[in-house]
Amino acid sequence: MSQQASPRGTFLKIAEVIRAQIDADPEMTELPTAATLMGEFNVSRGVALRVFDVLQEQGIAQRVSGSRLRVVRRGEAVDRRPLAERLTDVITNDKLTVGATFPSASKLCERFGVSRPTVAKALDKLEAAGLLSEGKQGKPRTVLSLPEQEECANP
Repeated sequence: MSQQASPRGTFLKIAEVIRAQIDADPEMTELPTAATLMGEFNVSRGVALRVFDVLQEQGIAQRVSGSRLRVVRRGEAVDRRPLAERLTDVITNDKLTVGATFPSASKLCERFGVSRPTVAKALDKLEAAGLLSEGKQGKPRTVLSLPEQEECANP
């Protein structure tokens, strides 16, 4: 019988190594791919995926567009609301008024770190809710109405 290392706990050890790499490199923004982990640590894809699960459970990584995982630094606030809700906040935070030009899809992709199709779906939801005008090629979206603000009850 061959002397192979037990796979139990291997993913936890690899997760510790990745966490140490994140702590040591403040410029690290994305986790290595599953293929990279498989090659570097000589493990199966299942073990590599369990490493990612552990890092997500620990709040060290967050899934972003596609299957990528981005590094979440300690103390970094992560807004987990749907993108459509966060885009609604753009109207308020940027102090946009009715008739104002809404930021382009490209600028929103950069601002929120998401893919173009993800932004397009969220913009469609805001359009359906009557907050934004229809987007057409070469014509920017405009604010049609302001989001309803929660009112404070006066006793």
